[in-house]
Amino acid sequence: MSHIEQRVVDADDLKGFCVSVLKRLRVPNDEAEITADILVAADLRGLESHGVSRLPRYVKRLMNGWMRPDAKLTIKRETPVTLHLNAENSIGQVAAYKAMEQCIRKAKKSGIAFAAITNSNHFGIAGYYAMMALRNDMIGLAMSNAWPLVVPTFGAAPILGTNPIAVAVPADEHPFVLDMSTSVVPIGKMEVYQRHNKPVPVGWAIDEKGKPARDSETVMRCVYQTKRGGLLPLGGSEETAGYKGYGLALLVDILSGALPGAAYGPHVGGPLDPRPSNIGHFLGAVDVDAFTPVGEFKERVDLMIKEIKASPKAEGQDRIYIHGEKERELEEQRRRTGVPLYFKVWKDLQGIADQLNLESPLK
Repeated sequence: MSHIEQRVVDADDLKGFCVSVLKRLRVPNDEAEITADILVAADLRGLESHGVSRLPRYVKRLMNGWMRPDAKLTIKRETPVTLHLNAENSIGQVAAYKAMEQCIRKAKKSGIAFAAITNSNHFGIAGYYAMMALRNDMIGLAMSNAWPLVVPTFGAAPILGTNPIAVAVPADEHPFVLDMSTSVVPIGKMEVYQRHNKPVPVGWAIDEKGKPARDSETVMRCVYQTKRGGLLPLGGSEETAGYKGYGLALLVDILSGALPGAAYGPHVGGPLDPRPSNIGHFLGAVDVDAFTPVGEFKERVDLMIKEIKASPKAEGQDRIYIHGEKERELEEQRRRTGVPLYFKVWKDLQGIADQLNLESPLK
């Protein structure tokens, strides 16, 4: 089978397989369902870098005892509008999901709520948690720090994470869903390029000498081995305003790491590190009705979006998209036609099925 081939798998079958894997590794059923749903949601929305391709890493950490299979969320401090949780080294998706549920519950009473989490792990796509608020006519916020892959402006060593930020805003027609890393690209995107042997665009990363890295093998060597060079912050170099992405990444580290007392910057553990990662998350929910009637707010957001989409198009373009629109349309399509898995991902998942003696939907 060629490395460029792919297999298409039904989304429900793929989720069921992930649930079976996690349950076999002593993850409780409800927590396995949460984790699997978030992983498959990433693939459905075209964010393959944070989808089921991440499952092998979770399996390794669970099998080796590097990550707790069941969530034990300890409340360290709580007020009517805040929550400080210790995830006790449990699965990041479960910790963030349950914390966001609490934010929504508190926001229903108080209008606004925020949660900070320490001692957690990789939590997948930040947008999932932000979008949880949409069902309650709330604005959702989610961010997380991550292990160091990004060089600061004028720096030469990876010292910050890709540190994603997500914001979801309700509307009647086109909810605004911004889900982005604070680096030019997440490391998962580089892994996708590595799987396809594609050249790396200038401005995404630098090598050990601070020169543009043009291939994914160089980037992976920099971040995993030499610890010199790495991904660039959003914006790229100083000349193209990369200091803005650097500032955003540092802000995420302050709110997700320094505020709850989680690890930050170079102290965040990587996926192959047997020590607890001690990743931190910061989540929030804002009840629109606490500020303005939700119906009026949605009308204003819809009008803003319609005006943007109706504005003049660049030559050769016939459509302007709103953040989250492409992902939503792709999700609708892939729920009908299935999720494409590239050969390397398919092979890794098949290996997990064989290792755990599970039936695979990937035949």
